[in-house]
Amino acid sequence: MTDTPVVLFLCVHNAGRSLAARVLLDHYAQGRVDVRSAGSEPADQLDPSVLAILRERGLDPAQEFPKPLTDEAARAADVIVTMGCGDACPYYPGKRYLDWDLEDPAGKPVDAVRPIVDAIDRRVRALLTELTDPAKR
Repeated sequence: MTDTPVVLFLCVHNAGRSLAARVLLDHYAQGRVDVRSAGSEPADQLDPSVLAILRERGLDPAQEFPKPLTDEAARAADVIVTMGCGDACPYYPGKRYLDWDLEDPAGKPVDAVRPIVDAIDRRVRALLTELTDPAKR
């Protein structure tokens, strides 16, 4: 792993779960982790409920947009976190993979999405601790 670990969050549409994970980890890491996200089949727009929840938390997802998974992004990552993409997300040998089994927020109202984002938040904080605490590396 490099001095600044690179984490890539992947889901199918890169519009909800991986977006939330990227924004949250980037916020908490404050530059200590290079955080990226992508989708195997990017959506046309970001999930409005996820955007609303991130804004409620004082985060600004305005610069975010669904991005396609590229070979370059995957190869640069130290850790690849998949979220519900199954076989739609390709496997890159030699990478550390985590699979976070999280409900898809697509089409759900804010109140139904809030627990999903809360679960992502908990996992992101644990991952950050693992990646930045020398005793846990």
